[in-house]
Amino acid sequence: MTSLSDPAPADQIATPGLGKALAARHVAMISIGGIIGAGLFVGSSAAIHSIGPAVIVSYGLAGFLILLVMRMLSEMAMAAPEVGSFTEYARLGLGRWAGFASGWLYWYFWVVVVAIEAIAGAKLVQDWLPGLPIWMVGSALLGTMTAINLLSTRSYGEFEFWFSSLKVAAIIAFIVIGASFLLGFPAGHTGGLSLLTAHSGFAPFGAVSVLAGVTSVIFALCGAEIATIAAAESAEPARTIAKMTGSVVLRIMLFYIASMTLIVAIVPWDSIQPGQSPFAMALETVGFPAAATVMKVIVLTAVLSCLNSGLYVTSRVLFTLADKGDAPQALVKVTRRQVPARAILIASSFGYLALAASILSPERVFAFLVNASGAIMLIVYLMIAAAQIVLRRKLEREAPERLTLKMWLFPYASFVAIAAMIAVLIAMAFTPDLASQLYASLGCLAVVLLTYGVLRLRRG
Repeated sequence: MTSLSDPAPADQIATPGLGKALAARHVAMISIGGIIGAGLFVGSSAAIHSIGPAVIVSYGLAGFLILLVMRMLSEMAMAAPEVGSFTEYARLGLGRWAGFASGWLYWYFWVVVVAIEAIAGAKLVQDWLPGLPIWMVGSALLGTMTAINLLSTRSYGEFEFWFSSLKVAAIIAFIVIGASFLLGFPAGHTGGLSLLTAHSGFAPFGAVSVLAGVTSVIFALCGAEIATIAAAESAEPARTIAKMTGSVVLRIMLFYIASMTLIVAIVPWDSIQPGQSPFAMALETVGFPAAATVMKVIVLTAVLSCLNSGLYVTSRVLFTLADKGDAPQALVKVTRRQVPARAILIASSFGYLALAASILSPERVFAFLVNASGAIMLIVYLMIAAAQIVLRRKLEREAPERLTLKMWLFPYASFVAIAAMIAVLIAMAFTPDLASQLYASLGCLAVVLLTYGVLRLRRG
């Protein structure tokens, strides 16, 4: 790895062994697709049910926190684009233990997501093909996405580009339809925003519920960091990352806050039940034909997109871990198309195992796997934020010319992000439904750190 004090041509560096098959349009859509998933189209119903119309504020606060994390990541990616996986910034700033821990935790998180998305996709397909068992459909979806990733990096990028394009088109269409409805179209409808304060007010459960809601909605906003990994396989990684950061806030405002505002302004919040798609309910209220079927297709697209990206990101993180000596060296080998096939197959294999666990032991093994990934993203983000503070100060001393993109209001904004993430973790400890996820995730962190310690002793 290039030393931070030894500048390298930023746009001429790629992860060792991997190609530069992704275009800027691929990376842009990968970034957008990373924050639009089933968590928005379906999972938001639980947040609306427990917070009320003030869920808009909860998403805004969570989005602001993710924006700060992305800005920190972009600063480091511009200064050291040769790193490859964003989890490696923890190694640069905090030491080898942090790179090992953040890499394996992030890998584990996405392996579980791969299984969850395969199951979710299987359930949607089963509605149309009721004769097929969930395990068979889930395995078929996982196998298809594995084949796409094995084919080439560009094939992954193309599929993700079109998956994300469909999701973006659906969100834009929903915003246009919902806004028109509130403005009184079609003719004869009064429209208005009265539902925002009806049914016990804007924040029916009080201000505390709005802040507590951040602990649940923030995980729906995770995923934008995938683009920093994908950018390493583009022709101009530094420039691509710089462009990506500036539009994150617009995506959050457009896709989440605008959508949530329209939903709670069209549908009474207390009529939305967890597990139902609030988008489908809003479209049905507007009078959109076949709203339920259309939303099923869109949700299936979101699920397949997340499954596709999950296989991609787990393979690249595992490849980078192997490159640093923290995973078997055989995983560094790539195919003629510069694809880390072995890393992809291992990620896929663990996805099949988790899928099997969901069928054989849904209440124990699989439930534990899901719970143990509940707070992992925040733990990884915390390490990245701490690394950014260390690296920023080191760069200011040794190579200030590499700070071409800077974190806002440093170091205050960085410390605010860290404090906010710690506050969310503490809030999880005092929230009955989330406490088990926090403790299971901390247990997972302890296992990873213990493994690192044992490996280090064996290596002398």
